[in-house]
Amino acid sequence: GDPSLIDGTFIDRFDIIVLSRASLKTKLFINDNCRKRSKHIAFYSVDCKDSCGEIFVDLQNHSYLQKKPGGEPEQQELKYPSLQEAISVPWKDLSKKTTKLYYAMRVLESYESSEGRDPGETSLSDLPAVLALRKDMCDRMSLDESRIPTSLLERLLAAGKKEHPPVCAILGGILGQEVIKSISCKGDPIKNFFYYD
Repeated sequence: GDPSLIDGTFIDRFDIIVLSRASLKTKLFINDNCRKRSKHIAFYSVDCKDSCGEIFVDLQNHSYLQKKPGGEPEQQELKYPSLQEAISVPWKDLSKKTTKLYYAMRVLESYESSEGRDPGETSLSDLPAVLALRKDMCDRMSLDESRIPTSLLERLLAAGKKEHPPVCAILGGILGQEVIKSISCKGDPIKNFFYYD
């Protein structure tokens, strides 16, 4: 649906919001509104494409207990960036270890957004336009195009809205565990993005 129809009063009813298969526009809108509330609202988004998956976490300012081997649990503090801040980091500034799936998902989100499509409304016929967008984004972000393999983009485009149930189960289990960590304030949470491939 149209995320602009959701107001702050509605969002205030929740402590945690989890979005699945949402457009970039929707994710940004809901995440921004979670951050504008007077109370802390944890935000999660999850996407599964083919046998790949992505989880984004924004716990804003989060305190939790972390067990130390042979010692008492220690209080830890984390400050999370918003989704907008996280995806706005110049690619050249990201670690060399950043997964290729991070870049591929950003290209696909950008393509779906620019074409006015819902998530997964893609096919292999979109490959030439997606490759042109990849080149443009890599040029702007000073990243070698080889960091986003054509074969990965083909696989994600061909998947369309298809998801592998075992991958969905794995991502759902991980996400469920993260939500429990957020509620209980115990255990080291995911820091921004988690990828499964």
